[in-house]
Amino acid sequence: MTHPEFLPIQWKSTYLELLDQRILPGKKEFLKLSTAEDTIVAIREMAVRGAPAIAITGVFALTLGAKSKSGGVTEKETLQLLSSVLESRPTAVNLSYAIREAKHRIQGVKDWETIAKIWESYGLEMMKDDLAANKALGENGVSLFPENQSEFHIITHCNTGALATAGHGTALGVIRSLRDVGKKVVVYADETRPFLQGSRLTAFEMMEEGIECYIITDGMSGWLMNHKNIDAVLVGCDRVAANGDTANKIGTYNLGIVAKEHGVPFYVCATKDSFDLNLKSGEEIPIEMRKESEVTQFDFLKDADGKYLFPEGKTSPLGARALNPSFDITKAHLIKNFITEFGCFPPSEISDRLKSV
Repeated sequence: MTHPEFLPIQWKSTYLELLDQRILPGKKEFLKLSTAEDTIVAIREMAVRGAPAIAITGVFALTLGAKSKSGGVTEKETLQLLSSVLESRPTAVNLSYAIREAKHRIQGVKDWETIAKIWESYGLEMMKDDLAANKALGENGVSLFPENQSEFHIITHCNTGALATAGHGTALGVIRSLRDVGKKVVVYADETRPFLQGSRLTAFEMMEEGIECYIITDGMSGWLMNHKNIDAVLVGCDRVAANGDTANKIGTYNLGIVAKEHGVPFYVCATKDSFDLNLKSGEEIPIEMRKESEVTQFDFLKDADGKYLFPEGKTSPLGARALNPSFDITKAHLIKNFITEFGCFPPSEISDRLKSV
């Protein structure tokens, strides 16, 4: 998915265009964002999602914020802008890394025009680097699948493709790379309640690519592993602690437990910016709690005109309460290997491997 029509993030010098993922697959429309505030709302409301894409978008939000300012730079203004972007989606470590690097790059700079140019350059650099990392990750992932086998059946969760990154994708990037070396791949995409990233976005990407794909509900993975020859589970991630505990979209932990029970290898696809060695375990990873209405009704999805895609979309009794943690933590012992742009390795090797990159 490299055609410009499907690149989710497009920087236009004075504004940012984001493919609005809330209205896929019904419509392919871009949001035109000219301010930091509008870009922050787009991140928070999941017009863009996926840890790498969020980080890149966050840097362009900073750029737009800097472009809107004039006069001398104050530390208070700078910190307010950095903090407002960081708080838009707190779980994904990619965004915090990007904010930290953005702050570092403007040390000693005294005018907003120069800061805007520095952050613009950084955003474009991130897009280039992320695409290259995804392609390398995909190629490394191919090595984990037997060369003499012609067909693979793979379960995925959430969306980990071009829509979640600068292009190609992480877990879906491995699937694309398997296809590109001549393998047939059959994908079973968890629908990923409550925001339906699997059924709306992963299925959309696979259909665009001509890769065979079946949507399953999040509770069907056990049945599937009993009745189909599943070769692997491939998921992405938003943050990995030093011990290998991994935060990913809610439902990933369940999938890891089921895979372990059935002896199916569970692979986490992660670029280097997903690892956070400052955190000892998954217990220290912050988990974002989202709106109850995303669980109790479908009408949180809107089209470009602000109209509900699912009118009368309530699925629960009026007044029913819901919990909506956006992520869960998959324990390291459930993960067979991490697939990265710098190789494939088990959780026990994280620290040593990261020292070499």
